[in-house]
Amino acid sequence: MVQGPVRGHCVELHPRWRNRVSAKRFESNLVRAKSKAYIPVPFDPNEAWGWKIRHYVKGAVGGCSIRGLLRAQDDGYILPLGAAWLRDNVIPSTATIGVILEPDGPQSEALAEDIAHALNASPEAETFFQSVAPFYRKNFLRWIDQAKRPETRAARIAEMVQMLEVGKLKG
Repeated sequence: MVQGPVRGHCVELHPRWRNRVSAKRFESNLVRAKSKAYIPVPFDPNEAWGWKIRHYVKGAVGGCSIRGLLRAQDDGYILPLGAAWLRDNVIPSTATIGVILEPDGPQSEALAEDIAHALNASPEAETFFQSVAPFYRKNFLRWIDQAKRPETRAARIAEMVQMLEVGKLKG
């Protein structure tokens, strides 16, 4: 039986994640090891969502919203849960809990055609772009979208690619 959190402010399955194609749903247990707590992830995110250096995710654990970074372990991936999240979202250690995860931030397939084309032309830039936190990806995209003229937009896209190729971020 899937159980929700002890506190009543979370919903078992939040409607935002019910029909997402890329969302992965599974049941798991909370694992506590010394001072750490995490949820084992029963799938390989590289196979599910495409290869990336880092997998930033959002979703729900036991019906409570979460955003985080999946960590690779010897036997697969885990979603670490911080002390503050555990304090605010009490999840029983013994219960099987429902988990929904999906990639966080702008994904390659959702980018504007001109930006996607520029990133596809530079594998180094695309790899670095996909590995940075969603905040930085969104910051680049906002900066590009604020251009009023097409030539300014094109120049900003070129500048973004150059910055990403050398590992620099905007913001």
